[in-house]
Amino acid sequence: MEPNTKGAATFYQYKLIKKINISASLLRVYIALPFVFLVLETVFLSWLSILFMIIAGPVMLWIQYVISRSVLLISGHPIVKRWKMSLHLPWPGYMPDQYINYGIFRKVQMHNLWIGLCITALFIVWAPPAFTASLVICHLWLLLPRLYTLLRLRSEAKDGMLKFNPSDASYYAQ
Repeated sequence: MEPNTKGAATFYQYKLIKKINISASLLRVYIALPFVFLVLETVFLSWLSILFMIIAGPVMLWIQYVISRSVLLISGHPIVKRWKMSLHLPWPGYMPDQYINYGIFRKVQMHNLWIGLCITALFIVWAPPAFTASLVICHLWLLLPRLYTLLRLRSEAKDGMLKFNPSDASYYAQ
């Protein structure tokens, strides 16, 4: 008997290796961080830091979007229907919508971290120090949950798959 290749579905078998939960207390700390830094920035730099922080949030979201999309396009990875812009905590920003290869995700986030910091460093010359500090704070705050995930997965094999859910990140092996 010949196998039915026409219309046959492909099944992927993934084995859960590690689940990284974002607890409610950790989420509260994450939400409080920008307010703590805003108070510190207002006290030590300028009262205009409130305005600068409001501006820096969307600017950093856009910069990270451009960096992530550029890295994915340059490296030749498909992004249509696989990545989306999310404003839901704890995963704000341009995030994978489906299973994503750990190596690709790590590559995108490391480029995001370093290129984003370099871009904010360029603002030192032209912008007030409070605005540059706001950009750095927003940049690191947006990346913090993803960097936390990468830090927790540093000992795992790089060929696994990641899946992001509203309150956790799951690492699977094929």
